[in-house]
Amino acid sequence: MKKEDKARIIEMIGTTLGEYACVYLVQTAGLDAEKTSALRRECFKGDVKMLCVKNTLLKKAFEASETDYSELYDLLHGETTLLLSNTGNAPAKLVKAFRKKDDTLPMLKGAYVEETVYVGEESLETLANIKSKNELIADVVALLQSPAKNVISALQSGANTIHGVLETLSNR
Repeated sequence: MKKEDKARIIEMIGTTLGEYACVYLVQTAGLDAEKTSALRRECFKGDVKMLCVKNTLLKKAFEASETDYSELYDLLHGETTLLLSNTGNAPAKLVKAFRKKDDTLPMLKGAYVEETVYVGEESLETLANIKSKNELIADVVALLQSPAKNVISALQSGANTIHGVLETLSNR
């Protein structure tokens, strides 16, 4: 491959990395063509971008990036597939769901999610349980609405009780 082609590919990888907040490095070396196609379809459905890249080109794209991916450099060996997403837990959930069909693959090498680096297969459960930004916002809104709802329901039940007492007294 010519130097110009490599430079173009590195630039393309760097541009793609800049579009996503979460980067997962997985190993898919043991998947046959049918399973790889199934994984690609699942990625497409889950709004996750899947890229198979050469480790040396990916490392150069990491180095050229403004984000510090240096902790992931040691994971760049063997076959590496990138799973990119703007939702922190989407690729982890996708990998877990896919592994229900095939117990061993794809294997998580590491991930960069919300400025935190996770290394190793044991991080998959933690990553799958991370709440996305939208889920956290929904939780905060629900917590803020809860006291107001309690006050309103208490006032409404009190009004019904007073109304019932007054109606009973007027009937007597």
